[in-house]
Amino acid sequence: MNRGQSDERGAALLSVLLLVAVMAVIAATALDRLTLATRIAGSAATVDQGRAYSFAAEQIALRRVADLVGRDPAKLTLAGDWLGRDFTLPLPNGQGTARLTDASNCFNLNSLVAETIPGRFTQRPGGTGQFAELMTLLGVNTDEARMVAGATADWIDSDSVDGPLGAEDGVYRSLPGSYLPANRKMADISELRAVRGVTPKLYARLKPWICALPATDPVKLNINTLAPEQAPLVAMLLPGQLTVAEARAALAARPAGGYGSSVRFWESGPLARLDPPTDVAEQAGVTSRWLILKTDVTMGDGFLTSVSLIDANGGAPSAGQMPPVIVRRDWGETD
Repeated sequence: MNRGQSDERGAALLSVLLLVAVMAVIAATALDRLTLATRIAGSAATVDQGRAYSFAAEQIALRRVADLVGRDPAKLTLAGDWLGRDFTLPLPNGQGTARLTDASNCFNLNSLVAETIPGRFTQRPGGTGQFAELMTLLGVNTDEARMVAGATADWIDSDSVDGPLGAEDGVYRSLPGSYLPANRKMADISELRAVRGVTPKLYARLKPWICALPATDPVKLNINTLAPEQAPLVAMLLPGQLTVAEARAALAARPAGGYGSSVRFWESGPLARLDPPTDVAEQAGVTSRWLILKTDVTMGDGFLTSVSLIDANGGAPSAGQMPPVIVRRDWGETD
């Protein structure tokens, strides 16, 4: 009897210990999930607060842009030391910076086409030639540059007919993991990586020089905000006629108050020998419609980046008629 009672006590003790172990595992799992849920909630709150600060920075930037445009709607210059400068955002329990840059000073990939009717895009030969020239000036082989320019134009235009040196449906269907061209405007420059002939090396070379603005107008630079090292963007306007050195000299000799007009620019220094067509001459403008605001917000361990595209014209044909507006916003670093 004593032995039987001892066995029963042992079994009871083992059951109790097993129950305690199970309860401990359940408690540990519940605590771990509670901790995770708390962290997720805290991160969500931090992100929401960071976005609120970014929205506030946008409103400050819009007022700043309105002031810049209001000084002289016909001309935007470097006066006020606003371009590429980090402005500190006074944030409670955190820190942030905001930086304005000129989004007009790049090759807009969507300028390779013209929107003849809403939603219908046809190739713009002049734009294709300028894009190929820009790549050549950046050290890309001439034949490769022409092929990529033609393929990019085909990627955006609405038809399915191969353009000169271009690529349409048949080319992409024959590739491993076949796909089709977009036949619409590019929303981001990363789409260029899907175009035939664009290698990672070529994309990395072009990335600082290209953009994808929500308009198909011909490229229009602001010669009053272009830096001398961005001279290839000016030289591409007249393929084979204007050297990078001449364009750099014209930008370096820019008056303190900027060029008053496109005519003054083309009459300056080494450019005076040129006689560009009117439409090309106007591509060297003295104002900017598109600006980029990059905001970085840090709160504790959280970090948030936003990139906002500003239309300084507010959708109007020219500056000063409507207040500036945000037309696109991206969260996180762009590729």
